[in-house]
Amino acid sequence: MPTVNISAAPPLLFDYHGFPYYTYEITWPASGSPELAAHVRTLLNDAGLPSAANDRRGYDHGVFVPLKVVFPDAEIPVVQLSLQRGLDPATHLEIGRALKPLRKQGVLIIGSGQTYHNMRGFGGAGPDLKAEAFDAWLRQAITETDTRDQSLIDWERAPGARDAQPHEDHLLPLMVAAGAASGEKAIVDFHGHALGKPISGFRFG
Repeated sequence: MPTVNISAAPPLLFDYHGFPYYTYEITWPASGSPELAAHVRTLLNDAGLPSAANDRRGYDHGVFVPLKVVFPDAEIPVVQLSLQRGLDPATHLEIGRALKPLRKQGVLIIGSGQTYHNMRGFGGAGPDLKAEAFDAWLRQAITETDTRDQSLIDWERAPGARDAQPHEDHLLPLMVAAGAASGEKAIVDFHGHALGKPISGFRFG
């Protein structure tokens, strides 16, 4: 089941290896919100999605890296939600739908991941046609509101899917965000390249 971080002051969890020493000295002292965490758990439970609570785990790099850029002063409370064991796309869309009421309560729902995450592929010579094909498919799938959910459920059928996402843990957060924006339009907020691979970002509503 998904796990909600209920700590009032989570530490940082440096869940990566082999990077320069200074990447392990980053600070970002954003507070948690036990009250919001409890509300998240209630919404999930009301949708038939039981959750677990954790008051020890820190913010992982999927949280503190992007949010340190956007909110360098760490002035916002953050509640981290884990992926569901089993990595089922439909379940993560359901989780997002359950959390949709938060959007009208001033809560920013962020699906932190990456549209390309094949570590062995980064930095390769020449264009990566499979990666480009998957990113193009994903941009189209996300922006077609009526068919978006089913396309995301069937993402493995997309061209270049498993080349771009050998493990879907970096794609599934997008499905939570898409579920929370069910029925709403999406735009491609960013499209570029990193280490020779296509990277896209999306904004809903």
